[in-house]
Amino acid sequence: MLAYARGSVRAFEQLYARHKGATYRYFLRHADGHVATAEELHQDLWMRVAGSRERYAVRARFATWLYTLARHRLIDHWRSRHAVDIASLEDEATRIAAEEIAAPMSAAQDDPLRATMDAQARGRLLRALSEVPPLQRDAFLLHIEGGLSLEEIAELTGRPAETIKSRLRYAYRKLRAALEELQ
Repeated sequence: MLAYARGSVRAFEQLYARHKGATYRYFLRHADGHVATAEELHQDLWMRVAGSRERYAVRARFATWLYTLARHRLIDHWRSRHAVDIASLEDEATRIAAEEIAAPMSAAQDDPLRATMDAQARGRLLRALSEVPPLQRDAFLLHIEGGLSLEEIAELTGRPAETIKSRLRYAYRKLRAALEELQ
C-alpha cells in the first residue's frame, strides 16, 4: 500500500490480486441474498482503498486495515437497509456460480465428478454457515477469509479477545455439528 501511495499502479494490482477473492467472499457470505449486493460492497471497498492511498498509514497489517474498511462498509450497508442482523446467504445455485467465477480454475475442476463433489461439499458448508449466528459468523469469516488473528479481530470489532475466541469456538462447534448432521 505504501508503494501504491507513492504512485505504483502495479502495487495496487498486486494488493487487489492478493485480497480480492477473500474480500469478495467475505461480502458474499454476508450479502442479503444478492450477488449484486456483494459485488457492490466489494467494489465500494476497493474504491475506498484506492481513495485512501495518500492517507494510508501503517498502524497494523494491511489485511487488518482492509477488513476494518470492509466491515465498516458492511455495517453502513446494514444501517442503510435498517437491517437488525446479518442477512442470509443467497440461494445455492447463485452462490456456487458466483464462487466459481471468483475462484481460480484448478485441475480438480477438469474432472466433472470431483467438481460436482466439491460443489456439493461447498454447498453443505455454506448452508451450515448460514445457520451460524451473525456475530459468530462475522468472527469466523474475518478469521478464515481475512486471515486475521484473534487480537486483530478483537481490535477491529472493539470486543475483548476472549469474546472473539468464544465466538470462534461456538462458530466452529456449530459448523461441525451441522456438517455431521448432513453426512
